[in-house]
Amino acid sequence: MERKKLSGNEINARLIELKNWKFVEGRLRKRIEFENFAESLNFVNRVGSIAEAADHHPDITFGWGYAELELITHDRSGVTDIDFAVAAKIDQLDK
Repeated sequence: MERKKLSGNEINARLIELKNWKFVEGRLRKRIEFENFAESLNFVNRVGSIAEAADHHPDITFGWGYAELELITHDRSGVTDIDFAVAAKIDQLDK
């Protein structure tokens, strides 16, 4: 992928392709709720596998019953096509 920094209009147009992601403070963000800590941890580990395969790693915060994800392409100082590709793969994970 080219990793071209997308404009705000491009990002907003592409957000409809994703499930519950938002564009906040220059990043793609998503919060997912779970029944307990073990489910949150399992989800984060599966996201880790996606991130390693893509060589593109989200910032993740998680705890009992939740996981919060942020995607940005740091070397482009913004959101790129790779952020959307990784977000789409994360969306395919089952809870």
